[in-house]
Amino acid sequence: MEKTEMMATIDKAEFRGKVVLISGAAQGIGAAVARAMYLGGAGLALLDRQSDKLQLLLDEFAAAAPDGSVRPLALTADVSLSNEVNAAVGRVERELGAIDILINVAGILRMGEVTTISDEDWEQSMAVNTGGVFRLSRAVAQRMLPRRCGVIVTVGSNAAATPRMGMAAYAASKAASMQFTRCLALELAPYGIRCNSVSPGSTDTEMQRQLWSAPDDAGAVIRGRLDQYRLGIPLGRIASADDIAQSICFLASDRARHITMHDLRVDGGATLDAR
Repeated sequence: MEKTEMMATIDKAEFRGKVVLISGAAQGIGAAVARAMYLGGAGLALLDRQSDKLQLLLDEFAAAAPDGSVRPLALTADVSLSNEVNAAVGRVERELGAIDILINVAGILRMGEVTTISDEDWEQSMAVNTGGVFRLSRAVAQRMLPRRCGVIVTVGSNAAATPRMGMAAYAASKAASMQFTRCLALELAPYGIRCNSVSPGSTDTEMQRQLWSAPDDAGAVIRGRLDQYRLGIPLGRIASADDIAQSICFLASDRARHITMHDLRVDGGATLDAR
């Protein structure tokens, strides 16, 4: 497994004995969270539509793991389909045990101005980015309720609170998932279940790179673009997936045991902490 700065900051026993379900685990932020949780001793269930990339991640863990260690459970499922989500959650609880932590990372980006974006791109954005969070959270929360414990962390976006040109579908779907998570947190708080969100800004992932076409596009994001009414990044760097994973792991851990209904902005100051 490639060594990253994350490996030095995760306690190797912090998530020992915990069963963690991560959606969108095959790449980007989801894979970074999986690596961090694996190092923290968690029992992992990794869910994604991309079975080939999931297998690559499993191979990575197998190469790094000591003999006899438990391999993560790979689940190929579409979070926009309730039957697949319910089946996946049921399988996790049968094979790994009660889910202690759910991390909602699965998401898609469909670009287009409001006047030109297609019905299909709009509906897919809502089905995955909002509907996927709803379906997985519902299925897991139903099982957490009688146990009166659990943690749910949802990955949103700073675009949920700050308008972005050409990103109406993405921004709207992320805003909906953020507010859904806050409502879920309120309903589950009496049962001792915490629900929070993490809102990244520009992060060096495949999703971000699909927006780039010129050699200096990353630099333009850092400097900002007046023609798009977009501020730069005061910290002067684009986040790594590990930067976001670190924040997710904090909110999922007992270190954050009195934090719920919170959105943690992780964007290097790009939105000036706008609310």
